Amino acid sequence: MSGLLKTAGLALSLAICGVGLASAETVKLGIAAEPYPPFASPDASGQWTGWEVEIGKALCVKAGLDCVVTPVSWDGIIPALTSSKIDIIVASMSITAEREKTIDFSDKYYNTPTVVVGAKDADYTATPEGLAGKIIGVQIATVHEAYVRKHFADAAEIKVYQTQDEANQDLTAGRIDATQADSLALNEFLKSPDGTACCKVVGEVAPDLDILGPGVGVGLRKGDSALKDKMNAAIKGIREDGTYAAISKKYFDFDIFGG
Repeated sequence: MSGLLKTAGLALSLAICGVGLASAETVKLGIAAEPYPPFASPDASGQWTGWEVEIGKALCVKAGLDCVVTPVSWDGIIPALTSSKIDIIVASMSITAEREKTIDFSDKYYNTPTVVVGAKDADYTATPEGLAGKIIGVQIATVHEAYVRKHFADAAEIKVYQTQDEANQDLTAGRIDATQADSLALNEFLKSPDGTACCKVVGEVAPDLDILGPGVGVGLRKGDSALKDKMNAAIKGIREDGTYAAISKKYFDFDIFGG
């Protein structure tokens, strides 16, 4: 009888565990399919690595979610979210009022300056006056495209690229005069042999909260409050338990969380 009770108890325990595993929420974690080091890029084996990939996975662990990294073309990443092809966006997406018309955001998980980079001998400023008559390149469907169209379109010619790498290549080749992007992404370019040889930071652009927003957050479908709450709690959790700092130290020598 004792043996039967133990067997029954074991079976019940396994059944309970099985229910718990079966009910674990699977979430498709959307990242941009275009490499964006040091945030996300594929390694030699095709596995996606980088600061943001690691942060995204850490958020999922903290939230108790089973996340699958799912690359999506950047200019189609919001439609992929709203059509449920992915469940969250962890892809350096700035929180902006325009995007909040379509999707929701978590609290910010990082915030860094936006800069303009030009040739080493550039003697102009990151202003409409400084960029007058220049050609400035930006990545399509980004806050940077929106910013230059609002602030620089009357003064400069704007050239749009599918990836930031393409803009950087044209800057190196002298086909454009400047490019605008997140300071961290451009810092990686400036540390490369081509970037070191050709270019420098001209300056930070003037603030525009409506376009550049208060920082970068996790993108979520409108009304998905349960998942939003989990992401907010996870962001707070990985900052409090040291996970955020431990991952960040592998990539940066400053506090990427920002002000």
